[in-house]
Amino acid sequence: MATESNENLKPLLPGAILALTAILFGFMLGSLFGAVEHTIKGQLSASADAVFDTVYEGDQAQRDEVVAKSWSYLKRAHLHGGAIGAVALAAIVLLGLMGSVGVVERVSSLALGGGALLYAVFWLVAGFMAPGMGSTAEAKEALEFLAIPSAGLCVLGISGTLVSAVRHSLGR
Repeated sequence: MATESNENLKPLLPGAILALTAILFGFMLGSLFGAVEHTIKGQLSASADAVFDTVYEGDQAQRDEVVAKSWSYLKRAHLHGGAIGAVALAAIVLLGLMGSVGVVERVSSLALGGGALLYAVFWLVAGFMAPGMGSTAEAKEALEFLAIPSAGLCVLGISGTLVSAVRHSLGR
């Protein structure tokens, strides 16, 4: 027989699954970096070299800067997946432990899990796109359609969790 807290968590499982996927995504990237860092960095360099004359106009310093910053973006994907995913999962568990689960809690759960995963994916894609574009700023701008909504989902989810916690603390 399921306990009341288990029943409260059940409607939040889709968000929790997304949050766990974000954490797994971050962990898998970290594992890949440990196993094939040289290969990944080589791919970033190859992408930049393919457009060295046209996009970088022979500017080696700019090319090196973009490739280095692209690697930083990949590391951000790894860190954001794990960190935001963990925060999302903790907030989702808190939502379930507070009591009855309504629309605010369900939406918050999905927003937290989805936002965590999509924001990490944004950094990964931006990191791989940038060397071929010649600019990390251009890569981020090209992916605003992913970055802004995913960050917004995270803020929405945390805000909903805060609203739910305040309502619960006031006995409503």
